[in-house]
Amino acid sequence: MEAELATLVASGATTVVGLMVTDAWQQARQGLVRLFSRGDRASAVGGELDELRGELVAAAGSPDEETLADDIAATVRLRLRGLLRQDAAAAGELRLLVEELAPLLHNEAGGNTVHNTINGGTMYAPVIMGYSVSKPMFHGSDGAAPDRDG
Repeated sequence: MEAELATLVASGATTVVGLMVTDAWQQARQGLVRLFSRGDRASAVGGELDELRGELVAAAGSPDEETLADDIAATVRLRLRGLLRQDAAAAGELRLLVEELAPLLHNEAGGNTVHNTINGGTMYAPVIMGYSVSKPMFHGSDGAAPDRDG
């Protein structure tokens, strides 16, 4: 599977599992049933998704919760890969579904989250990344690199 589709599948599975324990699950479930069922299997697909969700909800707060979420995400990834192997056109539908559902996951988490990473090089002064930064003040070092000769 090409890298772009693999990323789409992983994103889809992560989004689905994240939404399983939220109030937005019914909307996510409808989109998944539509995507997976391809006709007359809608009730069977819906039942399978409800069973997975029930297991995850029951495990909430337990030591097994994270492992179970990972297992369910793997199951969803396998189903999505199989779907894309059978029907290449389903990739467009999956992409649209992930675009529709991802904001719901962020909203349920209490707002958008941002994860920034800095790698490579050495920083000798504060690094600021953010949505809105107004008049930051820093006290202490002038930000100059240390003398390496000494």
